[in-house]
Amino acid sequence: MPETPQENYVPALGFHFLTPVYDAVVRMTTRERTFKAALVAQANARPGRRVLDLACGTGTLAILIKNSSPGAEVIAIDGDEKILCIARKKAQSAGVAIQFDQGLSYDLPYPDGHFDWVTSSLFFHHLSWPDKQRTAQELHRVIRPGGQLHVADWGRATGPLMRSAFLAVQLIDGFENTRDNVKGRLPEVFAEAGFANVHETKIFATALGTMALYRAEQKQK
Repeated sequence: MPETPQENYVPALGFHFLTPVYDAVVRMTTRERTFKAALVAQANARPGRRVLDLACGTGTLAILIKNSSPGAEVIAIDGDEKILCIARKKAQSAGVAIQFDQGLSYDLPYPDGHFDWVTSSLFFHHLSWPDKQRTAQELHRVIRPGGQLHVADWGRATGPLMRSAFLAVQLIDGFENTRDNVKGRLPEVFAEAGFANVHETKIFATALGTMALYRAEQKQK
């Protein structure tokens, strides 16, 4: 999420006029139902937990989490107010209560230790390495001791075919910021921020490359 005025914000597909087709593109190219169902199961947001969905986009993951555990408090945040409008309408249509906030990933408007769990999907590959680090540090701050981080994003290519497929993502989202993902460096950035038991849990072959799920824990004090 670039620290720039809203009019200069770069949306998920690169251009605001493409935002209305974001859900369709993600659904057709990433095996969205499969990997997000796996992420929701991995996070296992039980009743009473406060969950933050970081860079929530159109709210698909946040809605899935709330539906899986109606007793959990789900808060979702994104830097793009236009996409948040879509997310709010989707949540209303789904009949679920989710708080949607606007904010930057490395300057979250929440106090220390505010969340039990944080989830994120298809976001970190948009960030430069320094902003990946800043974001991981901010997540470490807002997750309580003993809390967890659950992330789905592009991971290390599992072979030449997956590496070639990922070139399409790099052409759209940039080679510099996506290079860390394809090299499998996301666990490194989470560990550097202070998270414990950081590991890749699952991988999925998709039309655009290798999708990976990650899990990390905030150390107990």
